[in-house]
Amino acid sequence: MSKVYKVSYKTYLNDRLKQVYLHGQLTYPLYVQVTFERKTIFFKSYYFELFSKPRYFLSAAGLSRGPSIEEITAKENEVIDFIINKHPDDFSLDLFKQEYAFYSRDLCDITEEGFIDYMYTFFQDKGMPAFAVTIREGSRYRIAYDVVRDMKRAFTKPLYEELAENSLYYAPPYLPLYGFMQQTKKWPMLSLTVMEWETGDTQAAFTECLQKYYPKNDAGEIRKQVDKWLKHFEKDKY
Repeated sequence: MSKVYKVSYKTYLNDRLKQVYLHGQLTYPLYVQVTFERKTIFFKSYYFELFSKPRYFLSAAGLSRGPSIEEITAKENEVIDFIINKHPDDFSLDLFKQEYAFYSRDLCDITEEGFIDYMYTFFQDKGMPAFAVTIREGSRYRIAYDVVRDMKRAFTKPLYEELAENSLYYAPPYLPLYGFMQQTKKWPMLSLTVMEWETGDTQAAFTECLQKYYPKNDAGEIRKQVDKWLKHFEKDKY
């Protein structure tokens, strides 16, 4: 019998811990329990941590809210099922932890910090140190892509184009990744996981998006930058 049938899991609200705020609502933290061959591991939901961040509280179409527990739980179940089904014959709890740490991660989230660092340096070099600090600190509460979109309206065209163009060479490929994700996902679950990137036709669709919105740039080179950051991140799971 395949080992996969010996794996069981559940996602649950851990009422042994103190309640925390999830976008204004008190709730217990979301946890995951995985059992295999009479051994069990428990850990806090990655997506609960991710979507609890203040910048994921969004306003759109006259509504204001963040991701719900139900939406976060569905996201967890999706990646856990994927990992279990990926290893029908060689599953282990150690392997699961490695795979979960890799496949669950949001590509936009793991490239955003480096992009914010790039913007900080960019505006420092432009002689705007106070603005550079404002961008770095304010990005804790706002999605960097939305900040850059507002910059397009506020900046002169040459300054904005320099910021965006240089980011393709000196920053993680955050702008094209987030722009692509935003076209393919529904608010408020705005994320692009490594699992999604490596399955289906996601990469082909991303290349088409690059050719449409970055016609002056080499789509292949941008794809290489995504692969570079992904490989760098993958090393951390071992």
